[in-house]
Amino acid sequence: MHGSGPHTHDEKGNAIVIDPITRIEGHMKVEAIVDGGTVKDARCCGTLFRGFEQILPGRDPLDAVRLTQRICGVCPTAHATASAFSLDEALALVDKIPPNARIVRNLMLGANFLQSHILHFFTLAALDYVDVTALGDYEGTETQLKAVRAFIDRGELGPFFPRYEGDYRCGKQENLALVRNYLKALHIRRVTHEMLCVFGGKMPHNIGIVPGGVTCNVAADSIATFAGKLTDVAAFVEDVYIPSVLMVAGRYGDNFEIGAGCGRFLSYGVFNLDDTCDDATKRGRLIPAGLFDGAGKVNPVETAKITEHVKHSRYDDSCAAAPCEGSTIPDPEKTDAYSWIKAPRYDAAPAEVGPLARAMVGYASGDPTIKADVEAALSTAKLSPDKLNSILGRHLARALEARWICNAMAQWIEQLKPGEPAAVELTIPDEAEGVGMTGAPRGALGHWIQIKDKKIERYQMVVPTTWNASPRDAQGTPGPVEQALIGTPVRDRDNPFEIVRIVRSFDPCLACAVHVLTARGKTVGEYRIV
Repeated sequence: MHGSGPHTHDEKGNAIVIDPITRIEGHMKVEAIVDGGTVKDARCCGTLFRGFEQILPGRDPLDAVRLTQRICGVCPTAHATASAFSLDEALALVDKIPPNARIVRNLMLGANFLQSHILHFFTLAALDYVDVTALGDYEGTETQLKAVRAFIDRGELGPFFPRYEGDYRCGKQENLALVRNYLKALHIRRVTHEMLCVFGGKMPHNIGIVPGGVTCNVAADSIATFAGKLTDVAAFVEDVYIPSVLMVAGRYGDNFEIGAGCGRFLSYGVFNLDDTCDDATKRGRLIPAGLFDGAGKVNPVETAKITEHVKHSRYDDSCAAAPCEGSTIPDPEKTDAYSWIKAPRYDAAPAEVGPLARAMVGYASGDPTIKADVEAALSTAKLSPDKLNSILGRHLARALEARWICNAMAQWIEQLKPGEPAAVELTIPDEAEGVGMTGAPRGALGHWIQIKDKKIERYQMVVPTTWNASPRDAQGTPGPVEQALIGTPVRDRDNPFEIVRIVRSFDPCLACAVHVLTARGKTVGEYRIV
């Protein structure tokens, strides 16, 4: 291990402690049992209690859209959307949302998807593959690259270090191009935030999405501003983002061979395409909804099949229920519990969510755009469809999804009608309930609300990383990330980059520490990874 921060060895020299993992969102620990060079078992441990389900009861229902955005500063717009959807249903507004409101909501959510996907690959994940030290002999004139080299020369290596050494395969010119693209991505992410602010007012926590529509007036100048910024972002996705992923794929073909998850893929669908259906789960969406088991047909999503297990979660056993009946009662000293994450299950089994799941569902359901694009990318990379269920398959699906969103947004912006309504009036009933299901950048997102005496009586959320990083359920079945880790070969226990790459490919919204153990439970390494 080189340049990876402070570390210690035990008396026998077989324990390395580097703590914690970074370049993901939030706080999580992963324990991987490695024996004979292979991960034999793994556990994902959420290390912080969220508690929003305890904050919301007793509040005005309209507060939910504002407060739930504070769950995450990276994908708050997805929470605003899911919360608004749940209130649209509770207030009987689902089929009354004006076309302008539906489109503006899509545009804001799309902008948030783009910034999150670009952030994930370039800022969080790419440094697992890009050797920044290759700029040590850079002699060009580009100001930003000269600045990076100056950091290297002075030994001021953050944010690029510490890191694992030993598996950087890109050539000098490829590394140079990827670092250049890393720097471009910082600028483009700012542009995506500006796009969202055109209609949402501010970022990260917008004030544009509300039950019944949006708060902004749709004006010609806003449309033109948004469209201009979208042109720049779409060009980046097409000319920089997708080629960068394919460049990495060309050097790391074995990363299409590891990291396969549970093999079941769940999508709630995302980006509404019509305004008429009063059943939100049956609406046409840009990226379709469904449950794909990896072999058979795509089945419709049924909310009644979603449950949460808590046998190995730090919650009271009474919290095991469907989200509409669930509760969130912490039990930090619970026996056999190892995570603050619940274990969501669909039809009693784990399901992976996220860009890969959405691509799998779209591909298997025969969506023409998704199917053609995935096949073209697989052909370029000389891969078969089964290789998508992998580390680099997740990165590729995320990049392609950015393209689909950019293309759709270019059409939606032209469908806006300046001066026409973008919201409807609403009345809070004495009692009501609703479900808001959508997609977040990291996967399927659902909000469940119950109203009593015009106040929030119950509010439950099942977020994407709850699905992916869930602990074992009541039957002892590992969650998707845990399953993706089990069976993974680890070439060097001092540099377990395979484990880190798998975890990061899911883009978990947590912060993690990786512990590598022997099969007998002896710690051989605890790693702090940046």
